[in-house]
Amino acid sequence: MKKLTKKEEEIMNLFWEKGAMFVKELLELYDEPKPHFNTLSTMVRTLEANGFLDHKAFGNSYQYFPIVTREEYAGSSFKGIVINYFNNSYLSAVSSLVKEEKITIEELKDLIDQIERGK
Repeated sequence: MKKLTKKEEEIMNLFWEKGAMFVKELLELYDEPKPHFNTLSTMVRTLEANGFLDHKAFGNSYQYFPIVTREEYAGSSFKGIVINYFNNSYLSAVSSLVKEEKITIEELKDLIDQIERGK
């Protein structure tokens, strides 16, 4: 799955939070200064071309909706990090988190307990 740019991720977050929208509705969610309608429309069409969004036609207007969930994207992003930075080793990734004190041994034990209990 392609990595989203900061702006694309911002747009996708709005779709993940709000659901299906027309570009005009998406534009209304932005604070001033709002992006230009055509710029936003182009970015939405790019997200569609890259497989993140799809649309339903309503006359000459399109209502866009996400076809990739936030969880699917986050999972693929994490997988890419593990592949690119940890030689495709999830064990190395978790070990790094523990070594850099981003997660404690106790938190890791709790996580293992949750997994073993099926949560």
